[in-house]
Amino acid sequence: MAQFFIRRPVFAWVLAILLMIAGAFGLKSLAISQYPEVAPTTVRISATYTGASAQIVADSVTSVIEDGMTGLDGLLYMTSNSSEGSSQISLVFNSSTDADMAQVQVQNKLQLVQSSLPTAVTQTGVSVTRSTSSILMVGALVSDDNSMSNVELGNYFSNSMEDTVQRLEGVGSIQMFGSEYAMRIWLDPAKLYKYGLTPSDVTSAVSEQNTNVTVGSLGDLPSAQGQQVTISLKAQSQLSTVDDFRKIVLTTTDDGSSVYLGDVARIELADDSYSVLGQYDGKNAVGFGVNLQNGANAVATSERVHAAIDKLKSALPEGVSVVYPYDTTPFIQESINQIYHTLIEAIILVFVVILVFLQSWRATIIPCIAVPVVLLGTFGVLAATGLSINTLTMFALVLAIGLLVDDAIVVVENVERVMEEEHLDAVAATEKSMKEISSALVGIVVVLSSVFLPMAFMSGSTGIIYRQFSVTIISAMVLSLLVALILTPAMCASLLKNQHGKKKIWPARKFNSGMDRLNTGYTGTVARLMKRPFRMLIVVAAVGFGIYSVYEKLPSSFVPTEDQGVLMSSISLPQNATRAQTKKTVEAITDFMETNYKDQIKGVFSAIGFGFDGEGQNNAMLFVKLSDLEERPGVTAASIAMAANIHFASGRYGQVFFLQPPPIQGMGSSEGFSMYLIDQGNHGLDALRETAAKVAQQAQASGLVTSVRGYEANAKTQLSIDLDPQKAQALGLTISDINDNLSTIFAGSYVNDFTLDGKLRDVRVMGDQPYRMQPGDINDWYMRNSDDEMVPLSAFSTQTWGKTYTKIARYGGVNALELQGSAASGVSSGDAMNEMQKVVDEMGNGYQLAWTGLSYQEQLSGNQEPMLYTLSAVVVFLALAALYESWSVPFAVMLAVPVGLLGALVTALWFGQSNDVYFKVGMLTTIGLAARNAILIVEFAEKLREEGMELLEAVKTAARMRLRPILMTTFAFGLGVLPLATASGTGANAQNSIGIGMLGGIAFSAVFGIVMVPVLYVAVRRMVGRSKGGKGRKETTA
Repeated sequence: MAQFFIRRPVFAWVLAILLMIAGAFGLKSLAISQYPEVAPTTVRISATYTGASAQIVADSVTSVIEDGMTGLDGLLYMTSNSSEGSSQISLVFNSSTDADMAQVQVQNKLQLVQSSLPTAVTQTGVSVTRSTSSILMVGALVSDDNSMSNVELGNYFSNSMEDTVQRLEGVGSIQMFGSEYAMRIWLDPAKLYKYGLTPSDVTSAVSEQNTNVTVGSLGDLPSAQGQQVTISLKAQSQLSTVDDFRKIVLTTTDDGSSVYLGDVARIELADDSYSVLGQYDGKNAVGFGVNLQNGANAVATSERVHAAIDKLKSALPEGVSVVYPYDTTPFIQESINQIYHTLIEAIILVFVVILVFLQSWRATIIPCIAVPVVLLGTFGVLAATGLSINTLTMFALVLAIGLLVDDAIVVVENVERVMEEEHLDAVAATEKSMKEISSALVGIVVVLSSVFLPMAFMSGSTGIIYRQFSVTIISAMVLSLLVALILTPAMCASLLKNQHGKKKIWPARKFNSGMDRLNTGYTGTVARLMKRPFRMLIVVAAVGFGIYSVYEKLPSSFVPTEDQGVLMSSISLPQNATRAQTKKTVEAITDFMETNYKDQIKGVFSAIGFGFDGEGQNNAMLFVKLSDLEERPGVTAASIAMAANIHFASGRYGQVFFLQPPPIQGMGSSEGFSMYLIDQGNHGLDALRETAAKVAQQAQASGLVTSVRGYEANAKTQLSIDLDPQKAQALGLTISDINDNLSTIFAGSYVNDFTLDGKLRDVRVMGDQPYRMQPGDINDWYMRNSDDEMVPLSAFSTQTWGKTYTKIARYGGVNALELQGSAASGVSSGDAMNEMQKVVDEMGNGYQLAWTGLSYQEQLSGNQEPMLYTLSAVVVFLALAALYESWSVPFAVMLAVPVGLLGALVTALWFGQSNDVYFKVGMLTTIGLAARNAILIVEFAEKLREEGMELLEAVKTAARMRLRPILMTTFAFGLGVLPLATASGTGANAQNSIGIGMLGGIAFSAVFGIVMVPVLYVAVRRMVGRSKGGKGRKETTA
């Protein structure tokens, strides 16, 4: 192939240009995201059972649905949360499951159990969605001068913005932190008693008189002969104003006068729900959380949301602005930009290395031209395979920079050597050179590709991450080989000049002199060690022991947590706390942030009544938007979170935790670990919570774990109204009527709808505030019996105090408790998870642990790790065996690999890095690089032996001749990786994770590996009996 293109350089350029054009079109079409679709497919089922306790919801709704979710393809695990009036079930499928098919399966299973659900649940509907658990962004409408109330803001958002945002591509769901308007009917028990009415009478009257009736038209077909006109008829329509509702007739008194709704109730336009109160820096605000649709592109979705809202800004009421207190996409975009900069830095550094070693602008240009050709070609492959521009593919390209110039460097360096030593012209030298090194080039690419090939077949979310690296690097390697065999020889023949006899400039002479001395010392060292080659096997064994020892000490994690410029705070007070108490805690936290980090934060949004544990007066959540990273030098999101957690650790303000967003969107609600403590022994909720508290205390006492949450007592004081069925029946009452009335009084009843500003809004009936505040207020309410007599509740009921759980969780249909926490400062997530597992195992008694979200994927990644390394090593060995048609030669190459791995591990441990997904990719790349260096020596030694040279002399010659290209390619790759290892700022943790370990591996391979390879090659050859020292004969293949 090379010989053809040496004579046809224009043809070679045409192919290169076509490749770049195709790649440019592919680049234009590539989507941009932080990560590919890593999060497993998640389908959520939501049901509402107004007024029901958590236990009732769990027994009559959640368990019924869970029992029906059987036989689902690809289901990994199922979790559920039953709270007061609400059921949430999450079904997590493996990453290979089609999201649409998973949703259809769940909907079909749900249809089979719908008839077993309470009527109140089916009436309000059961929804099935595919949104992720993590929030992509939080926006807020803020009344800058507090001229608009929270409900006015909420109603405006609901009317004018919510539907627009909800319909955008990529948006899974919208969570509004606020309320829209509803027609509120507040009942007065004394006035109801006066007229002999009950709450059920009110709901019935509203239902009957607030409705649209279609009565047709006059003159409709079939019409009488001669009919001249048709007239539409209108009988009754929905009510629309407070006055309309006041005039609803409830009953007629004995004197013929009517009793109106306004006579027994206070009616107003007010909040549909009082659950959540939003504030932004102390101002009235309504927030909206955007959940990403499963599998959607985060950056593209965020851009659509921003663009849609920007179009609506011109219509905002005066004094209202839009802010984004929580948005992860600027971090994503900045991360990608940082990697672009790293890529450019790597290209420049590689260019410098090539120039220093080749000392010729002509020779330097040739490998540098390979960079844009291969990069653009790789972008074309990414587009063709459906991948995107993301953190992982960009990292892979940075790694590939050093690798893709290797082939071109080897070609140029060898052509230069042949021209210098044999005084040939460029064309002849290139032809001779390509005959010498073509097989080595193929071997290097085959081996490097073999290292990354097994990554493409890993399962789960980890497999998706590995696949990005695998496809990108292998594509770059193959294209690099093609460029080295097609374009590079053509350019060498056209551009290079024979410089024999021409005096080099002084720096070049000094550099070459130093290289000659280094080569002499290197060759002498190798010659001495080859006299007793088997001693090197002892060194290999020591290196293997070192790898094991260091690996055991290296902490593990899945992916590093990055400073995304935002923080979240979870606030939980005792269960019976009121909103006013929760608001005081929020104000204290806001004051702490503004006092201590005034210059580091841009704003604080609080959702009082909504938290990680769901809705409730005792819960709240804060979203803190931080200044850009460069505007707060030395102050990281992690340091702010740690300081805040320490400040509020006393519990004076309740349970307060500051958290960073999850490293990967869609995999958990925050950073740290997440798990379920499962009660397989069915010991009951009280025992489960006590055990969870012990687990949290013991784990935190170890110093490895911190901020464990979820075990706090959520038993709420409960006043039971115990009905006496016999007394009720004797008094002419039915239990069902009593329950309906009680539900309306204390929980509120949705009756029907009315139209406000062109939108349907709820009509809700409930007891007025003063008559449901104290236990004694219960006895102020009356029921009407079959004789139309008003009977007080106290006549057939008693009250007893107790407790009830506000939230009941399950895992796989078994009672469980969701626990979340973080690794202590300086501790890896893997060590924290191991500690949690150890503590749970010590509990015994039927308690088990199950990881979820990112923690589940981290555990899966750890389980796959031995197989990944083993498979990569085996595939590389087999590729070498096929390449050399020998079972022995591959051993010489593979035995030199461990020293590079030891370097990577030692360096990572020294700099405090973790064994995460990025580090694993670096380890695999180190395997390829170490093998590449070995191949350059072994390949040349094999050729010399085939030409009849004695073993030791062949190896010594090969080591001397290949040292310079090995060092050049090593420095090129090392300096290409250097920007990753030294990166700071946005996304730096991931760059450091992959770069630092690799630099250590490269250094060890360059310093020790190239000494070990020749010696090990001699040892292996002698062990298999293929050569006897000094005989110089050719042996048969071992």
